[in-house]
Amino acid sequence: MRSGLLLAAASAVIFLCTAALPGDAADVLGGRAAPEDVARLRAEHGLDRAPHVRYLDWLSGMLTGEPGVSLITGRPVAELIAQRAPVTLFLAMAALAVSVPLMAALAWAAVRGPRRLRPVVNAVVVAGAALPQAVVVAALVASLSAAWRLFPPVSMLPAGVPPWQRPDLLALPVLSLALPTAAYGTVLLRGAVADVVARPYVRDAELRGLRPVTVLLRYVLPVVAAPATRLLAVVLGGLVAGTAVAETMFGVAGLGELLVTAVATRDVPVVQAVALLAAAVVVAGMLAADLVAPSADPRTGLKAAGS
Repeated sequence: MRSGLLLAAASAVIFLCTAALPGDAADVLGGRAAPEDVARLRAEHGLDRAPHVRYLDWLSGMLTGEPGVSLITGRPVAELIAQRAPVTLFLAMAALAVSVPLMAALAWAAVRGPRRLRPVVNAVVVAGAALPQAVVVAALVASLSAAWRLFPPVSMLPAGVPPWQRPDLLALPVLSLALPTAAYGTVLLRGAVADVVARPYVRDAELRGLRPVTVLLRYVLPVVAAPATRLLAVVLGGLVAGTAVAETMFGVAGLGELLVTAVATRDVPVVQAVALLAAAVVVAGMLAADLVAPSADPRTGLKAAGS
């Protein structure tokens, strides 16, 4: 129920934001056409209807799997997304696979690492989280491509080639997504880790001489699972939407590049569908976190055992 309300609220916000964009597709298509021709184009695409009518029509189309057609190309939006989604999902999942272990290691080092190392780790993750993604892209290209020549600076996949068959072309885009994500996630996750390791039952486990790995696996990770799952949901949704910079700068034909082009041409149905897809990923992850939460605290098991 709550997930549905969140998606409904997200859809309303997305629609209002796209409706607030200056101009529309009729202005782009019309170019220097006469005002009456632009008005005709606007009527043909339904852009002259009341906002609430357009919203309800769009929402019903999303619910039935028919998000409309592109105002620029005339192709179905679902077809455009299905064509670009594999590349973006591969980038997002590969970046998540790189960033999650790095995030966990950095969060643990920031809280439980050597005392002299903790300020360095915290400074690095804060700086990494604050860096714009374009700066990260430029640094990776300058070092790994221009200086060391490990990867090509442009990641244009040949037509019909699945992304997982050319990891060399997608290594830089994946790193440009994974490194800022790991830094941002560490900034948020280290507080939860610090809160858990300060709890009495964790300290008691340490005083009883349990190994650090045992304490981490038995007492820390189960409690951090719920906030970590929520964090991963937000991170994954941000990766799906945040591929725009990486895909545009590296020439990757994915959803991010499609979103940038759609915003530039005021192709509202495409913008709305891609944005709602990212919101749906976040809501799905939050729902998964809510399902994990009741069993996250090991004290729940202790209480059940004693009753």
